[in-house]
Amino acid sequence: MLVLTIDQRGSRRDGDRVPELLAAFEDVWPGAVAGSAVPRPEGVVLGFERTVGDEVQGALDDAGLAVAIVLRVLRAGGWSVGIGCGRVDEPLAETSRAASGTAFVLARDAVEAAKSRQRVVPFAVRGAHHQAGLDAEAVLTLVAATAARRTAAGWEAVDAVDAAGPHARQEDVAAAMGITQQAVSQRLRTALYDEARAASGAAARLLLAAQG
Repeated sequence: MLVLTIDQRGSRRDGDRVPELLAAFEDVWPGAVAGSAVPRPEGVVLGFERTVGDEVQGALDDAGLAVAIVLRVLRAGGWSVGIGCGRVDEPLAETSRAASGTAFVLARDAVEAAKSRQRVVPFAVRGAHHQAGLDAEAVLTLVAATAARRTAAGWEAVDAVDAAGPHARQEDVAAAMGITQQAVSQRLRTALYDEARAASGAAARLLLAAQG
């Protein structure tokens, strides 16, 4: 199981952003929030919810979805993110707050590590398989750091391609954006879009291995 623990940074300065984060989750992944009126999406085992203070937690069994959520949260900024990879106690409780097990303990260790000021990206992974967890952390940190250096134009192209879906033609994306196909291609190359996608897939596989 993959447990994501997300803790707000600078809450005294910025106020409580947990409702904002949960609303964003529900908008992108309907049903991903605990207590949602719609069924949980595939891959979400325990819906995301506030656990204590300005902290949010959820449990997944889909590593690709975990990567997508981590990258979206890090892009938004203002959060420390930890992933714990391991077993959970069975029978599984109905909420993240009530659940327990190795993955939850490791997620706590990970989010505390993510808060270190020495980290360029406030993110960490702790796994039952220790080295695989560290490898997943290294790869996903690099993806997030690369994304953080994208320009507004780069993000516009990345978002347009992602929204269009995996089978969309680049010329159609360009027409929707009102720019040339060559301009879209150049923006995606500069943003290291293909490289980041490949690395994200590698990170997902490492997260699975980190479960032990």
